[in-house]
Amino acid sequence: MPSSSPSSAPTWDPSQYLRHAGHRTRPFLDLLARIPDLPGVPGAAPRIADLGCGAGNVTALLADRWPTARITGFDNSPEMLARATEEYGGPTPGGGTLDFRPGDAAHWTPAEPYDLIVSNAALQWVPNHQDSFTAWTDALTPGGAFAFQVPGNFTAPSHTLLAELCATPRWRDRLNARSVGVLTPGDYLTRLMDLGCETDVWETTYLQLLPGEDPVLDWVKGTALRPVLTALADDPAAAEEFTTAYRDLLRTAYPKGPHGTVFPFRRLFAVARKGARTAG
Repeated sequence: MPSSSPSSAPTWDPSQYLRHAGHRTRPFLDLLARIPDLPGVPGAAPRIADLGCGAGNVTALLADRWPTARITGFDNSPEMLARATEEYGGPTPGGGTLDFRPGDAAHWTPAEPYDLIVSNAALQWVPNHQDSFTAWTDALTPGGAFAFQVPGNFTAPSHTLLAELCATPRWRDRLNARSVGVLTPGDYLTRLMDLGCETDVWETTYLQLLPGEDPVLDWVKGTALRPVLTALADDPAAAEEFTTAYRDLLRTAYPKGPHGTVFPFRRLFAVARKGARTAG
């Protein structure tokens, strides 16, 4: 999300979010490829939690990797949970289960041991999410993993222009700012290693080629622009005015080329494996 955004909790639109499902899923597949085999107990199904599961489309990919796993996706959006449950909830082809429950990553505390806790493009919405790492890694079984990816593009024009527009005299009284973001890769590495985890942290910039008219605006309508659209939901004229002004800024920052619009997107990844010993 932008470094400055409206303070109200955004209302999510699963269909809008999934319009760019291919590009949004690719980082999760890259993360999934680096997660080690889970420890488990012979004959027992791995236990997996997905924090900020959204529409459930990437949560379902966990069942491809661990077919017998009991997987629970947690999210605080009723719209996303309804879509996820309808599309993916129930028994999985490999004999596992996939269910979705209300849960806010800002306050979620594991109620049972997990072999894997994973989060895909969600923790950037949670202030001080790093303060929960101790509780989450404590809940891992020995050899279990905590893995996540978050956007690292908060200094990109898509986000800085949005923040600047929110702060203009026209909008600053209606779009109250809050500061939410992510740590540096080095900070994540240090914090997770301090917890006694074997840790792999990396970053990747995807040069996403988006088709169509105003594709960057279409992209952010599913994510960074959601708080603005929520705050202005009762005033369609104002929402249209803001969106048009933002669209014009994005057209300049991300001009359409002969093959589409290039939208560079940096993401940060971390995989932390809990050892048999505990930190300290």
